[in-house]
Amino acid sequence: MKTFLERLAEPTPLIFDGGFGSELFARGINLANSAVANELHPDAVIEIHASYIEAGSDVIETNTFVASRLHLEMAGKDESEAEKIARAAVELAKAAVEKSGKEVYIAGSIGPSPGAIEADSGDVDFGIPNPVARDAHERLVNALAEGGVDFFCIETMFSAKEAAMAVDVARKTGLPIAVNSTYKYTRDRKTGKTVYKTDWGHSPVDLLEILSSGELSNGDNLLDDVQILGLNCGAESRRSEHTGMPYAINGIQQLREAMDEKGIEKRMMAYPNAGIPRLDENLRTYYTQTPEEMVRYLPDLLKAGAYFIGGCCGTSPSYIRAFREALSQS
Repeated sequence: MKTFLERLAEPTPLIFDGGFGSELFARGINLANSAVANELHPDAVIEIHASYIEAGSDVIETNTFVASRLHLEMAGKDESEAEKIARAAVELAKAAVEKSGKEVYIAGSIGPSPGAIEADSGDVDFGIPNPVARDAHERLVNALAEGGVDFFCIETMFSAKEAAMAVDVARKTGLPIAVNSTYKYTRDRKTGKTVYKTDWGHSPVDLLEILSSGELSNGDNLLDDVQILGLNCGAESRRSEHTGMPYAINGIQQLREAMDEKGIEKRMMAYPNAGIPRLDENLRTYYTQTPEEMVRYLPDLLKAGAYFIGGCCGTSPSYIRAFREALSQS
């Protein structure tokens, strides 16, 4: 099997997996923290990974999006259990890959802290102290690396500064790194141009500047340590033209423009929600974009420059299967 970096050098796009928490819910597993499923429901975790592999995923992601000690403490777990839960997540992902008999890469999921960090808020009364946030990322990163992930997927980043902090920690392992932000629609009042920004007001341009500034890395340009840049999730509740696949296409285009302006060349990644979340008559969440609707946008997303294609909230193996079939026919 090629190393992950060797595979990245090939022209054929990669298919990522889809939502994980929603698949737990579909199996009747409702937890205060989805990472705890690695301990309490290991068979279900393996089954979910296996379902994505069977659907056509080239890469699956560990169930560690909320496995940092900060998240686990909120769910009543002792901080000392964080590393154990993360290592278990890697073992379960590996078990699914081995069971499949296929060549599949494993991404170590690293999500945002459960609240603003000091670097954004400006103080520790409102924000999580920088050393505490860094320590939480470090524990998770090291456990995932020791477990044997192929690369890190720093995702759903509402703050480019926290993304930089996580990259600074992850780069010490020598493993490849992907950074994915979550954006919302904004419009520039002067130009009227649509600009995607995170909750902390960071656009794709800001992300590149913050990663390269050295502010949170002792002066080092962190872009040298990042192989993949992209976006995931998407939080619009009213603008259908900026959710799901349209969101991914717009976001990748803006990221590409920002990279081109700075002469930066990286692989790009996009795994959006399945449209806008709604509640049905039984108060269960569903999403407005079907697999058939999302797959119609796939050629435009690839044309915009996305190399990794997958799904986030609301996507299931049926979405990934549709992406795989469409990619195979192109």
